[in-house]
Order: sequence, then C-alpha cells, then structure tokens
Amino acid sequence: MTEHTKVDFGAEGVDGETASTPGPTVLEKAAPRSERMAANKIECNACPVLCQISAGRTGACDRYANADGRLIRVDPVVFMSRSLATGNAAEQTAVIEFGALNEAQQNRQQNGQQDIQRAAQQDQALFVTGVGASSTYPDYKPAPFIVSSKLDDVDMVTVVTEGIFSYCSFKVKIDTDRFLGPEQSNVRCQGEIVGHVSTAEYGSQMLSLGGVHHLTGGSKKEGRVTCDMMLALGNKQAVELSIDGGASLVIRAGAAPIVDGVEEKRMRVGCGSATIGIFAKQWFGHVDEVVVVDDHITGVLTEHQAGRCLGMTRSGLKIRGRKSTPGRYFQVANPGTGWGGTDIQDPLAIVEGFDPAVARPGMRILMVSTTGEHAQWYELDNDLTPRIVEMPDAVRRTVERIGENCEPSLATVLFIGGAGGSLRAGATENPVLLTRAIKQGLVNVTCGGAPAYVWPGGGITVMVDVTRMPDRSFGTVPTPAIVAPIEFTMTYDAYSDLGGHLDAVRSLESVLANGPEHLEGAPLARRTLARHAGNPWPLGMPPMLG
Repeated sequence: MTEHTKVDFGAEGVDGETASTPGPTVLEKAAPRSERMAANKIECNACPVLCQISAGRTGACDRYANADGRLIRVDPVVFMSRSLATGNAAEQTAVIEFGALNEAQQNRQQNGQQDIQRAAQQDQALFVTGVGASSTYPDYKPAPFIVSSKLDDVDMVTVVTEGIFSYCSFKVKIDTDRFLGPEQSNVRCQGEIVGHVSTAEYGSQMLSLGGVHHLTGGSKKEGRVTCDMMLALGNKQAVELSIDGGASLVIRAGAAPIVDGVEEKRMRVGCGSATIGIFAKQWFGHVDEVVVVDDHITGVLTEHQAGRCLGMTRSGLKIRGRKSTPGRYFQVANPGTGWGGTDIQDPLAIVEGFDPAVARPGMRILMVSTTGEHAQWYELDNDLTPRIVEMPDAVRRTVERIGENCEPSLATVLFIGGAGGSLRAGATENPVLLTRAIKQGLVNVTCGGAPAYVWPGGGITVMVDVTRMPDRSFGTVPTPAIVAPIEFTMTYDAYSDLGGHLDAVRSLESVLANGPEHLEGAPLARRTLARHAGNPWPLGMPPMLG
C-alpha cells in the first residue's frame, strides 16, 4: 500500500488549503467520524493532520493505511537482538506476524521441551524499539509498547513509542579543511533555506540543519523541503546542499563528503603549529626550514618552539599574515579549497622573501599542507630565490607520514530532538517525574536502540548518531514534522515511582504473541535486527548523562 488517499476535510484542509486541494490523510480507533467523510474511508488521528483514508490506500505519511476498513500501521516494528548476529541473515530480517514463529523457532518447537526453553531464553534477549512502533498522539493514551523484561533478575520496563518532533534538527560534522562558507551563512536545499553554517571545530566544519523555524516558520515549500531533507539525512541517504557564498555539498551520514564535486579523503592531522610539534623531530637533520600551510595557524619550524628546542637556527624566511606567537601565523591567506584550507595554489604566495642577513644559498625548504596532500621541496639559489628540486626520500616519507596520521574524512549526522512535550504522557500521568528520573540517571534513553545523549538543563533534549540506529528509523508527518523512535528503560520500581501506566505493562512474551493490544493503527508484524556492534545493550543503565 503506497498510494495516497485524497484529503476530504470540507471547508479547510491542511495548512489552510481548500478541500479541493489534494493533500494528506490520518487515523484512530475511537475518532469521531466526520459528517462529510465517505463511508468507505477511515479517519486516522495518529497526528494532527487527521487523514481520511480510502480502502486500500495509505495516509499522507505512508505510515498508516486502511485495510478493509481497519486502520493498520504499514511497517513492522523493529526488535533488536542482544547478540551481534542472530544466525541466518534472511531469517533475522524477515517480517513475522505477531504470534507467529519463525522457521527456526518452529523447528525447535518440534524438537522438544528443551528447545522450547532455549527459544524462550532467546526471546528474552530481544528489545522492542520505537522503529515502526506507532505513536501515542493525541498522547492521552499509553505508549504503544510498555514492555516488562528481566535484566540479571531485575524487573525492567521499557516504554516504546514513535515521537512526532517539530522541535528537532540535525547537526552535521564535516571533516574537512576546505572552505564551505562563512559562519552563519544560509544552507540551502532545492533553493530553500534549511539551515546555517555553524562554528568550525578542530579539522571539521559544522552545519545546523532543520529546526522548527524552517519546518513551520517559513513558506509551505520551505517546510516541505526542510522536512524531506531531514528525513533523507536521518535515513542515511545523500542530500545535496549549497551554501550562500560558499561551496556545494553532497552529504551522507558515515560517508565522505563531496565538496564542489570533489570527494574529500583526509581530515587534517592538526593545525600548522600542531603538525610541526608532531613531526619536528622527524624533520630535524633533513631540512633547514618547514612551513606548514593552514587556514587557521600556519607554522614555521625554525621560529616555532619545537624547532628552538631542537637547536635549529632561524632560516630568515619571511611569512605573510598576522604573527600570533613565535612560529605561528594567522590569516596567511583567505579561506578556500587550496593548500591547507586556504585559497592559494602556489605555496610561495605566502612567502614575502628571505632575510639576506640570515638566509643562505642552498637552504632546503619543505612547504606542506596539514593533510600532506600538498607538498613541495625547494632549495635557495644564489639570489635566495626558492627553486623546485626533487624531494629527498627521507623528507617524502615524513610527508607520507602526515597523510598516514590523517583520519578519513566523513560526514557525521546527529539527530537532536526535544522530547519534553506531550509524548511523556504515554509513559506517565505526571510527565515531570519522567524528566526528573532521566536527569537522576534512573532512566536509560535510547533511539531505535542506539544510545542517546541527554542534554543538561530543562526538558528531555536527546542527541543520537543516526548511523547507530536501524535503517529507515525516521518518518514524517505532513504538518510538517519528523517522526523518530524513542525508548525509555528503567526498573519496574522506578516506573512505579514516577506514576507510570502500570495497567498497560505487558510481558515481552505477551507482546511477541499478541502485538499491541490497546492501540488502533498499531503494527501487525515485527522483524528482528542484530544489535549494532558499537551499541551497548539498551536495557542497561546509562553510562553517562548530561
């Protein structure tokens, strides 16, 4: 079921559109039927759009559908296996209806009581994630899954839901020295502003993308483009962006960024000063001077403290830029995509000359970038003019060592969402107690089973690396907003103390046998994925909170 229905709202549609405009559609069991809704349609209230879905079609979010007059969740809910591998790969990812046994379990059941017990133990090593779990909107309902389980004989409870996030964004870390654009510049997708350039960090450029003001504070097109861009980023798909006054980008989580059509390879080993500090001893005896070109701090070996400690004498080289401390220069050139993140293609452009009272013919000079991708070897002639000559093998090996010490350039995508709103009502009737319990370290917060960092301060602001989440963890609703999984795990006693919905707690065995029982539009099936190798088991307590 992928075909959308048309909205039939009467006087007003989504975002004030008229009823004649094609648009979204949504659902719930006890939702009152609109007087103008056709008899073959069903209304979904899983989000504020209230789609009216015709038989055999999905709502505007593609998450809910009308199956012969019954509202269903299209995607299976994702269970996480504690083991890093669960046998046959096809079997572990197969979609299984709740209550049904997979092939391996059927075989065990036929082979006697011992295998049945082994199967039950394996079921206990499952974790219900929020991926495909359904949402609690309009949030007076308990969460779709409130599951009891055991951890080292301790009774645990996990509250599982898909949150609808208007207040959310993606922070993108791009490992490169290339100039991407001025700080605070607009970032665009399909011509629409979807974020801005944030601060540069050590060897990386940061972007802030999405957020409530782009989702809902601008034009309809801006909101839709922003939502689509965020969905693609969260689901580890490539996104094309452009920066005002800067570069064009192709970004995908966990992959090398493409800047102005060129795939980045290396993250710098350090700034020019740090590079000198690392390699000064390896250069000693092979060079008379080294200049490490960098947009941030360009280093000059013989002036630098590292050169002085090695007893090197000044070369007389005069460098352009603003001197910071001995051997360290700011602003030697403009930012760009050339040597060391500057706009130069010829490294001699930053050299003013040589002091004839100090410099001498035959002096050996290495100019190199902070990634080792650019390097040139010079010797001074009788006029103290640098001439390109063949680089000695010993020096070439140091340049190669710079490259060896550069980590691969990657784009890292972090989802940040404010979960301090009404979705907490799916866990407890007194939401502030859930917030306090999280801050006290009594509740482990995960997103699709991946560890989430909880920011200090008020509310529940979570941050998670999307590459540690299951594929296709994110969805959207056309309000527009992002749909993301979230799970709260704690001891049974802690859940009782914060006023949790104890009457909705169900054993893992019951969930596997029956699926969600109290929710219309809940998933009909499940699939099991192996735990991400880098993720701790979600039933444990958080190792660190904000």
